[in-house]
Amino acid sequence: MSYKTIYLKPGGGYDNVVIGSSEAAAPEAGEITVRLRASSLNYHDFAVVSGMWGPSVQRIPMADGAGEVVAVGEGVTEFAVGDQVVSTFFPDWLDGEPQQEGFGTVPGDGVDGYAREAVTARATSFTRAPQGWSHAEAATLTTAGLTAWRALMTDDSLKPGDSVLIQGTGGVSIFALQFAKMAGATVIATSSRDEKLERLKAMGADHLINYRSTPNWGEKVRELTNDRGVDHVIEVGGPATLEQSMIAARIGGHISVIGILTGVAGELGIVTALTRQLRLQGVLVGNRTQQQEMIRAIDANGMRPVIDSHFPLDEIVEAFRYQESNRHFGKICLDI
Repeated sequence: MSYKTIYLKPGGGYDNVVIGSSEAAAPEAGEITVRLRASSLNYHDFAVVSGMWGPSVQRIPMADGAGEVVAVGEGVTEFAVGDQVVSTFFPDWLDGEPQQEGFGTVPGDGVDGYAREAVTARATSFTRAPQGWSHAEAATLTTAGLTAWRALMTDDSLKPGDSVLIQGTGGVSIFALQFAKMAGATVIATSSRDEKLERLKAMGADHLINYRSTPNWGEKVRELTNDRGVDHVIEVGGPATLEQSMIAARIGGHISVIGILTGVAGELGIVTALTRQLRLQGVLVGNRTQQQEMIRAIDANGMRPVIDSHFPLDEIVEAFRYQESNRHFGKICLDI
């Protein structure tokens, strides 16, 4: 049977996105077939599809995929037909420390992704989705949700009473706000738009900073924390924001270096990092076990993701153009 599939021609770029079809083979031993129902957009997907990091060969884009199991191969006991599942960002990284550099095994980049109606893959390429979540909600977890979870809970063991700084209103930042509040932490949020700050406040953010009207927002964070600084910074901006993040962090504070929204290279204030004894941790999503731990916490807590908008699979380019506008608050999803 043929299924609708989005292809990205070599080099990427919106003009190189085409609609075609693909097959989903019957699952062999250790595999499952998933009828995909949703995906969600991330900056990494944008970089691939837009041509910033275009593929060298034709590729099916999108790292995030959620749907239901429609067939299981021999030996698969973790899943049954009808189970709702969500993909993993690193299908080969099941547990432990990272062992591979880059995106060579990542769906939608190094291998074909989930911009299609069905896929057959190893069972370990998926986990169960949170109980009661829609497919679109589940699809937000693969990249953005797990990145925030690993940064706060695995790399830094966030605990009640800690303080967290988030930047902006993208998927990772909003998940970080939700997980931080789940853990009983204080959250300081930044954005360039007051209306977005008010929405963050409604979600539980304790302090708000408009970084356009307060360009030295690192000092403002210090002021809000009685000159101590925050325990953890979710750094998604990159070169243009890292200096202020380092000012905002407490002595010995943890900065999760996640995003490159302002570029891929810049100066690093070595003296600040040394004198403040900061811990800068590069974060590239997480492993399958961490995803399962995150989903258990979600099931226990009852949180739901923030979805800004939905686009049909055929309108994937329009979805990315909307992402570029930066008008969204939370995740942008594709309905498959």
